[in-house]
Amino acid sequence: MSSPRLAARQLIGSNFAFQHYPFPEVARLMRGFGLSRIELWGVAPHLDLFHADAARVAEVKRVLAGEGLSVRCLTPEQVVYPINIASGDDAFRRASIDRFRRAADIAAELGASHLFLTPGRGFETEPAERAWQRSAEALAEIAEHAAGQGLRCLLEPLQRVESNIAQSAADIARLMGMVGAANMDVVLDLVAMACAGDSVGDYMRLFGERLVHVHVVDGRPAGHLVWGDGELPLADWLGELAAAGYGGTLTFEPFGDGSYALDPVTAWTRNLRAIAPHLEPGEAAA
Repeated sequence: MSSPRLAARQLIGSNFAFQHYPFPEVARLMRGFGLSRIELWGVAPHLDLFHADAARVAEVKRVLAGEGLSVRCLTPEQVVYPINIASGDDAFRRASIDRFRRAADIAAELGASHLFLTPGRGFETEPAERAWQRSAEALAEIAEHAAGQGLRCLLEPLQRVESNIAQSAADIARLMGMVGAANMDVVLDLVAMACAGDSVGDYMRLFGERLVHVHVVDGRPAGHLVWGDGELPLADWLGELAAAGYGGTLTFEPFGDGSYALDPVTAWTRNLRAIAPHLEPGEAAA
């Protein structure tokens, strides 16, 4: 008997690595790859939180509809942009939370099911517990606003260089407990998992059906690389997800050193070819 595999329909697109392409071309390419849902990275010039006025949102919505694409989640840039929901600077933190409240409104307008969140980070010169508390309070406020828009939230751990709040599956479980939001689900990023020393089993045990989205990325163990450019056992991990009955979505997040953005079509084509043997054939995600 063959081992269980995830379904092809669980794989969705995204605009990761396409930041130097016009959005209509990105949408056309995703549809050409046979994908009909995307994770929409909120990055300029596509749809960032600093220029997403009503006209811009309407244009993105029009482009998506024209290609028959729907949005699984809106993922505002929040690691390298000047947005930090756990900042020790009160004014900066308040402005960041307000940006995410606006992001929830945009996600709802686009018909997304989820708004993607990360913990933010505190000052390195203060006890980390203070940043944890600020993060939990901010996430609770954002999640409450999102719920009012009919949205669920996604929460993803970050690597230590990105955050001093939550890097592991256990950290995310603790943070979710502090937040107490019934509409918050979890993202498994395979590189973040590897860097934290976690396993697929850890995520399934801690989160069960609240694990609903996976970033399939290779690394050494870090890097967010195209499948095959790193050394992680991605096929084994997808097999473990399938055996555990994972029913959520997955997509690629090829950042690397920035060079994938010079030829994102090749990067995505390589990923699609690499993952194909590990998915149960069938209709692409609808």
